[in-house]
Amino acid sequence: MSDRHPHGATDPVPRARSGVIGRRFPRTGTEPVTAQSPLGLRLLLSGVFLPLFVAGTAYFAVWAADSGSGDTPSRGALVVFAIVCAALALLAAADLLVVLRRLRRERGTPSSAP
Repeated sequence: MSDRHPHGATDPVPRARSGVIGRRFPRTGTEPVTAQSPLGLRLLLSGVFLPLFVAGTAYFAVWAADSGSGDTPSRGALVVFAIVCAALALLAAADLLVVLRRLRRERGTPSSAP
């Protein structure tokens, strides 16, 4: 085993080759050289909206459980809102995991500690 990569770490993946497939199109020279990766913004947005959607799911679920048959909005509408919030929370959680994995791979840190 090489002394260069302790604990199974590998060289960082350059941003030009990040992602599952790598760069989709070759660099044409028209994009800015100083272009930033969107991973930081995606990390921020997922980190902010994940707890908000989880809280929205809980709020609408409790409200639906406490609503009566003649209340407005109806129990069915509140359940739909709770389901939509839950789906968006799952999407934000999945995006958060993908962004963290890509950032970890670009920085060259090992994905799991031994």
